[in-house]
Amino acid sequence: MVSTLDSPMEIDNETSSGRLALNNRTNIFNDDEVNCLTGTDKKRPGSEDTQKGARKRVKVEDIKQAEAAVSDDEQEFVPVQSRSRYSSMYALRFAAMSSSPRVFSRLPHFSTHSLLRSFVSSNKSDVYKCHSIDANSFMTLPYACEYSHEAKRGGLSLLAVSTEQGTVHILNTAKRRDWDVEPQRTMFQPYANAIFDVQWSHSDTYLATASAGSSIQISTLDATRCDAKTTRVMRGHSGTVKCLAWDPNYDGTMLCSGGRDGAICLWDLRQDSSGPVVTISDAHENTMKVSRPKPRKGKLAPAVPLRSITSLIYSECEPHGIISAGSLDGILRHWDLRLPKKSKSTKTRIQPTHSSPIDPTTYQGTRRARGITSLTPGSGPTAGLLFALGNDSRMHTYYLSSLVPLSGNTTNQEDGEYSYSHPNMRTESFYVRSSLSPCGRWLASGGADNGSVYLFDVSNAGRASGGYDTRGVELKGQKGEVGAVDWASDMVASCADDGTVRVWRPDIDIYRQCQAESEEMKWDWSWSVDPL
Repeated sequence: MVSTLDSPMEIDNETSSGRLALNNRTNIFNDDEVNCLTGTDKKRPGSEDTQKGARKRVKVEDIKQAEAAVSDDEQEFVPVQSRSRYSSMYALRFAAMSSSPRVFSRLPHFSTHSLLRSFVSSNKSDVYKCHSIDANSFMTLPYACEYSHEAKRGGLSLLAVSTEQGTVHILNTAKRRDWDVEPQRTMFQPYANAIFDVQWSHSDTYLATASAGSSIQISTLDATRCDAKTTRVMRGHSGTVKCLAWDPNYDGTMLCSGGRDGAICLWDLRQDSSGPVVTISDAHENTMKVSRPKPRKGKLAPAVPLRSITSLIYSECEPHGIISAGSLDGILRHWDLRLPKKSKSTKTRIQPTHSSPIDPTTYQGTRRARGITSLTPGSGPTAGLLFALGNDSRMHTYYLSSLVPLSGNTTNQEDGEYSYSHPNMRTESFYVRSSLSPCGRWLASGGADNGSVYLFDVSNAGRASGGYDTRGVELKGQKGEVGAVDWASDMVASCADDGTVRVWRPDIDIYRQCQAESEEMKWDWSWSVDPL
């Protein structure tokens, strides 16, 4: 079923107030931090006075001391011909970042906490409602959302949202004025029950959806005609399909899925068969035999808890590898789908190539392990790292190649340098997800109880330089649980149990006005609830 609402219109993002506000903060953020949100790779022209002021704040002695702090064995990672061109600490920091993490870890970190706090959302033009298809209810719950890859590159801001009733909404979240009508949206219903995950192929040609009815559907989308068509239905799980991941090396042809039955399935869309080509059963079960507790007299024995697959990502370190997370602990596992290995003791069980050696969810001696709800690979300044949102209300950091966790390690002096949290953040729900900005500097997470979104500056994650800002920012504008979140180039979207999808954008002028006139502005805007 395909339906349309309202009429399409074109929006010019270049004149948005959020972008103009970002360009005015010349003395706080560097070009890369601003370009991440403005969607441009051009350097921002600054006034002559501003450039002179920046040079005055950086002393030549500071640059010499920073270069001297790098040992002889680490200096080989910094290009010799580029050392003489360090005109500021910014240049030194980014040169080291691109050459060696060890050099980067010795350089100071510039917090963007104030920028994250400037994210605001209009109560009129930035709110999208998920209308129910049932006559007995007005709104339905959104379960998952995903921006297209073009939106992450700064193009057309198409957001796919799946609901509890099996409907998919394709929203155009481009910035518009409060009195403008909503751009035309596409709606189609591939299932009659809930959709727990939705994923765009890397060319945005296909849209994969995972249902509670143990099946996966592949749909083609024509955004210009607002038309969607289901082309493939695949079945292989014995329970709810919880997560999906497209193979970046095979656009629109290879897909991985994880389910509540604990299985990981690999699908090849080039084959006519509707079944998976590889199935890893009980992927997160313990390989060691564990004794079951004896039941009390006259009582039934407690059932073995399910170890469902909660999140899957393809590894950038190995082109044929995937990383999986489970619902019972914080142990991540890496699988080679090209050459799946089998154990000698068990003939049919495929073994992971490696796993996390310790569980970071047992933070500070916690006896009971917690599961992982979402995996997010790093990029840009966080490349080589992996962020995992746990049921312990913390965002943990892992090395992507070895899956060794940095947070939760009792040998670390300050675990706060490797994990992220907020005093109000609660993630005791497997519907809560996380997402990394396209530039790799900011991380967003939902919350399980108070209708809030949490933003973190993770650009210095994993590099224990100390002294940088690890505080989170709480954006509150919805009700109930905020489950799915996702970033585009200059905005972040959140889905809540009140049946709404809200888009947050940086606008420093509006934020300052909200702070100064909070009683009047609260009717039209939502903003950060964190104090200055």
